[in-house]
Formats: sequence, C-alpha cells, structure tokens
Amino acid sequence: MSQLISFCGIDCTNCEARTATLNNDDKLRKEVADKWKVAHGFAFTAEMINCTGCRVEGVKIGHWTECQIRLCAVARGYEHCGKCPEISECKNIKFVHDFLPEAISNLRSLK
Repeated sequence: MSQLISFCGIDCTNCEARTATLNNDDKLRKEVADKWKVAHGFAFTAEMINCTGCRVEGVKIGHWTECQIRLCAVARGYEHCGKCPEISECKNIKFVHDFLPEAISNLRSLK
C-alpha cells in the first residue's frame, strides 16, 4: 500500500510541496505558496510549504497536523479513510472529494 496516498485520498507522490520539502527547494516553495494562495484562497507563505505526506513520518504543512480528517481516521484506528464504513456520508471528507474526485479512486486502490 502506498503511504503517499493521504488519509483522504490525495496522492502526495507528485505533490510540489513534498518535492520542495524533500529537495529543500525554497524557489519551489515560493511558487507553490503563490499558486495555492490563488487556488485555495488561503494566505500560504513559502515558509509554510514543508510536508512529507500525512501518512509518513516527517514534517506536515501547518493544518495537516490538525486536519479533522486525519485525526478522525487515527482516532478510529484506520490506515486511511477508505477503511471507514461511513465514508460516503462523511461531511469532513466531502469537500476533498468534491474538489478532487480522483481521491476516491485513490482510496479504493488501497488494500
């Protein structure tokens, strides 16, 4: 099972924030922050762009450590949200799956 599929199903494999973190690339951090400001309407800064993925050891982007989706799955003992029988009714994860429908397929691919 890929540890680079997040609890909610986002594929971190090619995430630019992860790449910037692994390569300690400040130029890419700034580019990602600028792009995400527009895409997500949140004031990301280059200093915030540090993440290895939410299901692997290492640094997490600010709110990922407090992510309700992640906290719920951990509290229930699930490896990821795809293991939860309530996923189709989950209000916490709905916005992710509305924004990135492929996240559902990613979770289904995990065993």
